[in-house]
Amino acid sequence: MIRLRHALLVSLPALLLSPVAASAAVAAAEEEFQPIEEFIVKPWFSLEAGPFDFGISKAVAYLWIAAAISIGIALWLRGGMKQQPGRLQTVVELIYTFAETNIGRATLPSAAFTRWFPYVAALFVFIWTMNMISFLPLPFDTHNTWGGGIPGLTIYAATSNLSVTLALTLLTITISHVEGIRANGPVKYFKSWVPHTGISGIGGVALTVFLVPLEVLSQFLRVISLSVRLFANMLAGHLLIIMCLGFAILLGNVFIAAVGVPVAVVFYLFEWGLVASLQAYIFAMLSGIYIGGAIEPHH
Repeated sequence: MIRLRHALLVSLPALLLSPVAASAAVAAAEEEFQPIEEFIVKPWFSLEAGPFDFGISKAVAYLWIAAAISIGIALWLRGGMKQQPGRLQTVVELIYTFAETNIGRATLPSAAFTRWFPYVAALFVFIWTMNMISFLPLPFDTHNTWGGGIPGLTIYAATSNLSVTLALTLLTITISHVEGIRANGPVKYFKSWVPHTGISGIGGVALTVFLVPLEVLSQFLRVISLSVRLFANMLAGHLLIIMCLGFAILLGNVFIAAVGVPVAVVFYLFEWGLVASLQAYIFAMLSGIYIGGAIEPHH
């Protein structure tokens, strides 16, 4: 028996064109539906080095694909830029202009723009590419295979893995602190964490003592908010799509697919058309804000 998500992914092109064909795919699945299993990443093989396991999983495969696409297109265009751009060059130039205007110029100080715009722009493009390819059925499902052990099709977002978003977040937070210390010196930088209350005397001292731990806590909360926001949105979006497609099995009625499939298509288009790009933009923009704020503290 093929599992529900496998049947639906096989019929994804038909799903977009014909709810009837999608309903047939739903009816083909009879095993227990466990949508969360799609997001449990297990290594395809182990490659242990001491306490660490560097085994490759589908999350790593998606990271490699996104990196290859991002770097490959950039290198190809760099060697073939034309005075009269084609469609692909036009799209890339629009993305560059958007990143420069709405992320780089909007968040980074002018003195730091040249140094750190490439980072925030690359972050935006990389995350955007990961999010976009996460809605394409790719043959990385080793748990549900075709005949002969050929991997089945699956939709999966590397950014729905907290380890991925946390690694990107720690990189941004580390850069912000290093740049803050480099630009201001350690004393002036950490002094900027002490808020100016405008109150003199013992009351001002007491208020400062109360606010400093909150400021320090806010620095740690940046790690949580930045990593969890991207992770939770991508996980929830993919889970909603799979759950809507699984209504027929969960409720024991194939005819529920007549409602579940159209709703799933709406969620699919919404996530692919808006959320994937919006989350990449928010992550890159906040990264620019944190780096820029560390270089030129407000207080």
